[in-house]
Amino acid sequence: MVSKQPARDFLDFVNASPTPFHAVKSAKDLLAQAGFQEIKEKDSWAKTCQPGGKYYLTRNTTTLVAFAIGQQWKPGNSISMIGAHTDSPVLRVKPVSNKRGEGFVQVGVECYGGGIWHTWFDRDLGVAGRVMTRAKDGSIVQKLVKVDRPILRIPTLAIHLDRQENFSFNKETQLFPIAGLVAAELNRTPDSTPNGKSNENEDDDYTPLKSMTERHHPYFVDLIAEEAGVKAEDILDFEMILFDTQKSCLGGLLEEFIFSPRLDNLNSTYCATVSLIDSVTDSSALADESAIRLIALFDHEEIGSRTAQGADSNILPSIIRRLSVLPSSSSSDVDLATAYEQTLSTSFLVSADMAHSVNPNYAAKYEADHKPEMNKGPVIKINANARYATNSPGIVLLQEIARKHAQKIGEHIPLQLFVVRNDSSCGSTIGPMLSAALGARTLDLGNPQLSMHSCRETGGTYDVAHAIRLFTGFFEHYSELSKNILVD
Repeated sequence: MVSKQPARDFLDFVNASPTPFHAVKSAKDLLAQAGFQEIKEKDSWAKTCQPGGKYYLTRNTTTLVAFAIGQQWKPGNSISMIGAHTDSPVLRVKPVSNKRGEGFVQVGVECYGGGIWHTWFDRDLGVAGRVMTRAKDGSIVQKLVKVDRPILRIPTLAIHLDRQENFSFNKETQLFPIAGLVAAELNRTPDSTPNGKSNENEDDDYTPLKSMTERHHPYFVDLIAEEAGVKAEDILDFEMILFDTQKSCLGGLLEEFIFSPRLDNLNSTYCATVSLIDSVTDSSALADESAIRLIALFDHEEIGSRTAQGADSNILPSIIRRLSVLPSSSSSDVDLATAYEQTLSTSFLVSADMAHSVNPNYAAKYEADHKPEMNKGPVIKINANARYATNSPGIVLLQEIARKHAQKIGEHIPLQLFVVRNDSSCGSTIGPMLSAALGARTLDLGNPQLSMHSCRETGGTYDVAHAIRLFTGFFEHYSELSKNILVD
């Protein structure tokens, strides 16, 4: 019997992670509790990273890479990898957000990614993100904040005033949330200057940009400062994201569904992280392992990945290059000049991003023989035009891994196949760009879900456990099974 507990644990993860900043922190906490050691990109790893060790690093605090090194590792050996992403389509607070209209205080927001924006109307919205503050010693540090209560709302227009059959709106003029009433400002004590300082030493107070309390509503800045535990005047900048304050939960008559924001793609992020941890929990798990087990959780997939912390950056290739030449615990005759290429030639990447479940109200939108169902296991995604990187050797490998690991744990690990209709557009993800950049064998898959890119999405309760088992099996059995699939 498949347990619901992994899904309940996932609910805790996603509820704690309203932004990529928080998602990476949540993943870091899980890894640290499991004995993974934090390292930095700027440091040398030659003496730090050793066979049998477990490590993680971050970039921009929104992208995370973690890996465990087999004790039988040698330079040029393979790396088994799972890639996912930490971002979702959201509304982000604009750099200058202080807006007012018809007696209301409003907050200017910007659309990030391809969201189903009408689902954000009439929701109880909080804000969370990263704040850059000046410390007492003059250094500038970042702090994570999460205002976990409804402070914003985007109101719909009453149907009596516009009886449109299809809900449409202007994203620039009609998507601004309300935050309060201008009349409330009458009770606010005015400051002598916008940033709350006197004019005695204007040169000391000079800033090239307008102060934060001019760019954003002062109450809004005060609220964020309170959450960060700093003074409003010490806030230099922030990146704030709106999120639905309604908690993720199990739903359905038998709790067979997950009702949650950000399933795409925190579901895959969580499953990848837990599977890496599960694969090395046993003290002897890495004793006979000749490969490196790695997860890469990228930011900015929803906007194309072409950023310093996106999958189309140098982060994964550069990390693999450094890992490929790590010394082994015994002597090795590998030519270090070609170790990177040797590693890539035998490595494999599972690109884990959510897939589409069949929607019973729109069944005609799906190819007749490819209608993935919830709680029937991860969906292998295939596209003849290379929108996904899957091919037959990869499908065979995953099938062999699922079969072998199912025998080990005594539980089935079901898989499904998906292609879009020929008359339908097809999404894409990090798989094709990483397979092109690395030359490593790659397969795209993900758990099935409904309402992808909505403010609230729906997934399968039992698919969390299915994915964790598959990914754990991938890490545990890749080194052995990959040698039996002969493709030049």
